[in-house]
Amino acid sequence: MRAKSLIAALSLCGLVAACGDTTGERIIYGGGAGAAGAVLLDANPITGAAIGVAANLVYCEQNPRKC
Repeated sequence: MRAKSLIAALSLCGLVAACGDTTGERIIYGGGAGAAGAVLLDANPITGAAIGVAANLVYCEQNPRKC
């Protein structure tokens, strides 16, 4: 289980690091990262995707120079 959590965390970091230039890209990347993380953690991928989208949009709004 520990390896699964580590893989999920690294995958999420990699996907969020490429947060996109447009709102559409941010939605796709955030949703993909959230869904992938949820699948790796045996959670609901729809919920994970929603959280990923929200997190990516908020992060890029708060830190526009990092996106």
